[in-house]
Amino acid sequence: MILTFGEKIKEARKQKNLTQKQLADLIGAAHNSISDWENNKNKPDPDTIELLCGVLKITPNYLLASSEDDFSPKEKTIIKKYRSLDSHGQETVTYILDRETERVKTLWEQTEYIDNLKKSVPKDNPNIPQMRLINYYYRLASAGTGQIIFDMPPTKRIEIPDIQKYEKVDYAIGVNGNSMEPVYCDGDMLLVEMTEYIDIGEIGIFSVDNECYVKKLGENELISLNPNCKNIPLNETAHCMGKVIDKL
Repeated sequence: MILTFGEKIKEARKQKNLTQKQLADLIGAAHNSISDWENNKNKPDPDTIELLCGVLKITPNYLLASSEDDFSPKEKTIIKKYRSLDSHGQETVTYILDRETERVKTLWEQTEYIDNLKKSVPKDNPNIPQMRLINYYYRLASAGTGQIIFDMPPTKRIEIPDIQKYEKVDYAIGVNGNSMEPVYCDGDMLLVEMTEYIDIGEIGIFSVDNECYVKKLGENELISLNPNCKNIPLNETAHCMGKVIDKL
């Protein structure tokens, strides 16, 4: 079922945990305006729609589409492919979409946190750290069964504080799985120094049989911190891809 313009606003607002008044305050609109839009009594002007989409993290194309005919050819193809799948296939696609939505949400929250930090401190304040950009990789370092890494360009560039603690950080990568709990959890973003050598007992990013892991280096194996998860034996294909410095 295609949602109406007002239903899309209401759904997106609730997903952001905003009241009508809070949303109105964020975009500089009257409280009753949000109610009117959600009840499809009228629509905001184009400039307000742009503000609305920015706050709710949705696109104008999605908000203004009133039927499937309003979707782009690419979107129609995706919808058609999804509908052609059996229940298992649809569940798989939904799982991936949920994971990717959560990943993007985390990136937005980290970006907003940094932006708010910059805004909250005067520019001439010597205590605020400068920022620098590093690559964030789409593929996740598995804290579980393993996952291929670096077979595509980084997803985006992210900012991190340019401080001494992070001076050796070269890239960021996400965690997939629970084998490194409680130190690193599913969804954490790791800051990594690119190096081929780390000491036994240190935590790094490793490739074994073309699968990527975040693990603690042992004598002959990669060690999981979670006692319920297995360790990964080292073999001739194993090599270190970086040392974990910290997490965001």
